[in-house]
Amino acid sequence: MPLKASMTDLSDLVDLVDALIPRAGTLALRWFRADPAELGMADKGGAAGFDPVTEADRAVEEFLRAELGGRFPGDRIIGEEQGVTGPPEAGRCWVIDPIDGTKAFVTGVPTWGILLGLVMDGRPVAGWMHQPYLGETFMAAGGVGRFTGRSGQRPLRAARTTELAEAVLYCTHPNMFTTPGERTAFDRVAGAVRLQRYGGDCYAYCLLALGQIDLVVEGGLQPYDIIPLIPIIEAAGGVVTDRDGHAPLEGGFVVAAATPELHAQALALINQM
Repeated sequence: MPLKASMTDLSDLVDLVDALIPRAGTLALRWFRADPAELGMADKGGAAGFDPVTEADRAVEEFLRAELGGRFPGDRIIGEEQGVTGPPEAGRCWVIDPIDGTKAFVTGVPTWGILLGLVMDGRPVAGWMHQPYLGETFMAAGGVGRFTGRSGQRPLRAARTTELAEAVLYCTHPNMFTTPGERTAFDRVAGAVRLQRYGGDCYAYCLLALGQIDLVVEGGLQPYDIIPLIPIIEAAGGVVTDRDGHAPLEGGFVVAAATPELHAQALALINQM
């Protein structure tokens, strides 16, 4: 169940991040669809496969760290590019993925996003996904979610799909599943749905929260890939866990569904012996 933190308690933080996120987006757009020579791209994947990082990743994380760290020096910050800073005993932790979907970013596809999550006392209580090229922000805090786009603002609400045979499934790419067992588990679910599509990165989870798709199943995620999205999915009425049914705070194999019924069916297939 989503944590029902008081919006009064979170309101100042929400206002702060609502103002910071567009500034981070403007910064990222300096490099989006730019000359590839200007990206400053490096490969941090090594033997594990191509995993690009760009000047946009570095600049956005540095910006958010500086702004949050300057205002809240006692808070912990976890980011993809610069790791962990701040005291481990801090009751509040910010989780940053500066460009989730860097492969989409470097190929000019606008399904990447800036992710920022807030964890308090070990529970994700707020999250933001900002896609500046499309002018869209998905956010949730205290169990209440909203979408803001060019047509205005509206609450987040997942679809009411309860049967796998009627579901639309997204996965960024099947090579996310790093063992034959994981890939077989994914294929069982993919073979049971009405439609399966690849691509999306963080944007797919937000489409689930918007009611456009029903299911996202992925593997190999890092904590910063999913923690900011947990409050967004849950505020919309969806369910997101690891394959054991626990909150996916460590990333790994993640199953997000529009309804508890759909989630249960997907997990049953994934864990079928």
